[in-house]
Amino acid sequence: MSIKRFPVPSNEKERLKALKRYNILDTLSDSEFDRVVHLIAYICDVPIAHISFLDENRQWFKSIIGLDATEVPREISFCQYTIMGTEMVEIPNTLENDNFKEDPNVIEGLKVRFYAGIPLVTPDGYSIGTVCAIGFEPKKLNEDQKKAISILSKHIMTLLELRNKNVELEEQTKIAELAVYAKDSFLANMSHEIRTPLNAIMGFTDLLAQSNLDSIQRDYISNVQTAGENLLLIVNDILDLSKIESGNLIIESYPFNLKEILKHLYNLLKVKIKDNIEFNLFLDADMPDIVIGDKGRINQIIMNLAGNAIKFTEEGEITISVKVVEETNEKYTLRFSVKDTGIGITQDKLDTIFDRFTQAEESTTRKFGGTGLGLNIVKQLVELQKGEIQVKSKIGRGSEFFFLLDYLKSNSVVESVIEVVSCKKPVGKISILLCEDNLLNQKLANSVIQNFGFELDIAMNGQEGIDMMLKKQYDLILMDLQMPVLDGYQATIYIRNELKSSIPIIAMTAHSLVGEQQKCFDIGMDAYIPKPFKQSELLNAILSVLEKNTVEDTTIKTINFSYLNDVSGRNLEFINEMINLFIDKIPSEIDLLEKAILDNDHSGAKKLTHDMRSSLSLFKLEQLFEYLEGIDAEANQANFSSLTIEKFEALKCELVNTIEALKAHAK
Repeated sequence: MSIKRFPVPSNEKERLKALKRYNILDTLSDSEFDRVVHLIAYICDVPIAHISFLDENRQWFKSIIGLDATEVPREISFCQYTIMGTEMVEIPNTLENDNFKEDPNVIEGLKVRFYAGIPLVTPDGYSIGTVCAIGFEPKKLNEDQKKAISILSKHIMTLLELRNKNVELEEQTKIAELAVYAKDSFLANMSHEIRTPLNAIMGFTDLLAQSNLDSIQRDYISNVQTAGENLLLIVNDILDLSKIESGNLIIESYPFNLKEILKHLYNLLKVKIKDNIEFNLFLDADMPDIVIGDKGRINQIIMNLAGNAIKFTEEGEITISVKVVEETNEKYTLRFSVKDTGIGITQDKLDTIFDRFTQAEESTTRKFGGTGLGLNIVKQLVELQKGEIQVKSKIGRGSEFFFLLDYLKSNSVVESVIEVVSCKKPVGKISILLCEDNLLNQKLANSVIQNFGFELDIAMNGQEGIDMMLKKQYDLILMDLQMPVLDGYQATIYIRNELKSSIPIIAMTAHSLVGEQQKCFDIGMDAYIPKPFKQSELLNAILSVLEKNTVEDTTIKTINFSYLNDVSGRNLEFINEMINLFIDKIPSEIDLLEKAILDNDHSGAKKLTHDMRSSLSLFKLEQLFEYLEGIDAEANQANFSSLTIEKFEALKCELVNTIEALKAHAK
């Protein structure tokens, strides 16, 4: 007895490969396919309908109604004939068809009498499965029914294609995400490798600049410092570009004093201006003080554009200007402009000036330096804030870069009370533990910390640092993040969770992965200093975390704005005017009072204490009156003593802190 073999399409090998491409075999049931099968049974008025796929040996049912089966051998399937072509196969009466009349499911079993199947054809022409309607009575489909089955078969293939494309897209997305992560990691690691020696170069150069040098040596050191700063700018530009591309650069939104930011930028840049260049800052009279937006990014944009203007302008003028072009109930639209009388840009280069690694001319790079990244970063930062930057320029006459940005209005009003920390005793002796594996950075930190007048012990890694902590009490830890044995993260987690220690920890790292700083804060670090660091930044961070750690031992005094709020009807402009008047007036009165005490000018001292009392009353600083009253009493007795000096020094310290608090509040 010969074994019956099923017919095989001429392109069977390619057909099976196409079938596997869809990854559909042996998958779970799917409501989308089930709905199509029910629809086919309804349209064709048959008890059995299915969607199936045929591999080497079987017909597998993706969805079926009217029959309890998941698969059948391919050689007994009706659909083995349907996949031989690309058109519908209809058998009105199986008993009259040579291929079907001896089939077991026709003679007995199901006793199938009607079959209609249409192949599922891939876009490249391979019949990988079928959509079928099966009945127990002879029948013939009308044209509408045939058309409906044809449409549904195409719908199934569209669904398969779409899902396949989605899978491919997900895979490509994963590959792209891995590529972005790999690139970010590479850049961060390269940044770390560059920043680590750069930290030593810039740090030791700063220390050298503080020593006794002749004019030639000082000039050499200045050049080294400038080169180091330029290299650091390039590294930061590349990292910013990477963050923008990966979507990890967030535009923040919070109230800030825009005028103060611009004035601060102007003062910083002014020192770089040549004597023959006029440098201007023009702010619209209607421009608001406080807006809601990203302070850091507008700072970065203007600094970059103004820096370019300074670089490319030999003579003439450079002007930064900001103008209000529109105001609504919710926002201001501001036009920012940086204009210069520099070398200018040719018309054919204006369209590409914002492209990456592009400068106006090749000769520009040779003469002025630069990577060509700055303007591209500026453009993307402006666009991230829903703006558009434009440029106008003429060769030999200069350029103007300008853009519009929207800033939300701030409803901020002057708070009724702000806190001022009272004068503290000098910091005194501080014992610091440095966890750092790089020998150059160890030597640099040791020199810097000793210059601060603090004690320093050094651990080569986090584990060694923990061991040293257990043997000696330290006031603070400077923690590198990338170390062998136990890194800075692991060491900090152990100190916080296992040792239950609240010792201040400052992260010091040349690593620059996105979210690094927040990660440090999340695990319990108190501050974050990127390398290369400036000595002033490190000292401020040390003093700041130590102050926070001892804040419970300090007295908090308050500045109360309730009187000014009442008399002005909470007029922000009036209150700011009073704050500025206080900030301008009090320092000179302190100096005059000190001179009067030292000169034994009793009448002058009395007049000054009376005037200062009026000024302090505006902010309800009654707690400082006792100092003024003590000085005033001794002036009445015409008898200044060492006690008078102590009262004056205490008053002076409190007023200096008060002024700093008011300045910070105004910002």
